[in-house]
Amino acid sequence: MLHRLKLTRSLLLATVAAMPLLIGTPTFAQEAGALPDYIVKEFGKPPAIPTGGYSPELEEAFQVAFVDSVAQSSWGRDQTVALEQVAASGDPRLAWVIADLMRFVSGPDLSRQLSDAAATLLDVRSPRRNQWGVITDHLIAWDIPEPPGYLALKRAIFTQTVPGWDKIFVEGEIDWRLVSWGGVLIDDRAYDTTDERCNCIPAADNPEVTSAEEATWLDDDDVVFGVEVNGEYRAYPRQIMEVREMVNDTLGGRDLGIPYCTLCGAAQAYFTDDVPRGVKRPVLRTSGLLIRSNKVMYDITSHSVFDTFLGKAVTGPLAKKGVTLKQASVVTTTWADWKEAHPETTVLAEELALGRDFDFRNGRDANGPIFPVGDVDPRLSVHEDVIGVVTASGRPVAFQRSKAVAALSRGKDITFENVRLVLDGGGVKAVSTDGASVGSHQAFWFAWSQFHPNTELWSG
Repeated sequence: MLHRLKLTRSLLLATVAAMPLLIGTPTFAQEAGALPDYIVKEFGKPPAIPTGGYSPELEEAFQVAFVDSVAQSSWGRDQTVALEQVAASGDPRLAWVIADLMRFVSGPDLSRQLSDAAATLLDVRSPRRNQWGVITDHLIAWDIPEPPGYLALKRAIFTQTVPGWDKIFVEGEIDWRLVSWGGVLIDDRAYDTTDERCNCIPAADNPEVTSAEEATWLDDDDVVFGVEVNGEYRAYPRQIMEVREMVNDTLGGRDLGIPYCTLCGAAQAYFTDDVPRGVKRPVLRTSGLLIRSNKVMYDITSHSVFDTFLGKAVTGPLAKKGVTLKQASVVTTTWADWKEAHPETTVLAEELALGRDFDFRNGRDANGPIFPVGDVDPRLSVHEDVIGVVTASGRPVAFQRSKAVAALSRGKDITFENVRLVLDGGGVKAVSTDGASVGSHQAFWFAWSQFHPNTELWSG
């Protein structure tokens, strides 16, 4: 059985009917573009990529294996035969659809069928474990193109699992191939109703705060994310951010949206009051979707999707208006160091942790990303902490945190173009030549390098 796939056949067929024409002239293969040596070493050489539409025979197999199975929420003999025809087509583009189905399938037998078919299309050995992750890693690393009509079918698969996604699964400046399900539901509660329970990762709006003296529940070595705006300081404890993953707050007279992606070790702070005239303040929520193991956030007001790592609206009304949110710096440090440096700081109240105390950094994610990320720039290890910033000229640069802290502690100047690093409250942030914050934050190397693929790396 296909898990949770319950779209009616008539609705799905109508959806697929709106796809671009699938049947076309006979396909021909083109060689994949040149890939860096490290990708070939890890993943091998990619298969040849067909172009154009599908033959009538492949179109029929596509219909039975994918459209009918999703519409009927079942898998039978007809689908097995059709999947074999798809696998024999030599069109690796279709592995994207198979990977999407694999994410929502329950049952080892069907998972194995789908995995074997995708592996055949990609000309790789069928994985015995983590089939969906291994197949998707290859698709990402090789940059396999999407098949004709891909978004319409993917939207149908995803939105019948979580109906709330129907408003955000739209065309835009987003690569829908890379979007996967994080295993949680969308937070679609209206602004400032976050006291209401939800079957989601619950954002916090206008969170309660206390003084440092009142925060006796925090241990000195607990990790906090420190933010300063217009001379006001606030600490966002990781215990709370692990649970909430999104906070809409006001600090120093400015509105902020603060996402925390546990998967990529990055807390960021975006100014949500600096938007074009006529645009309402974005209220950020967790969608339940991921791109290369980075959470996908969206605005509950306009249903515009944002690239969480870049702060850029990529779908919806805000994308059409070209909205890109500016960042405040976030300092990752310990509670003891932050409150010693900034005794006037406020801190989120303990109740916001909802009685939980997660530490994914030293638990679930300790052995590498648990969701597909594809290839990772080999200059640093996957989970190396870096301080990332974009310079005034638009060049992204990453500083290896351990080396930067050691160098700054010895009194060494660390500069790159218009930015320099400084120690702050036990952590590191980037400032401009006049000392103003320039919106830096800490992240795992795999995340920073994949969203800034041309990043400079400070050598130390």
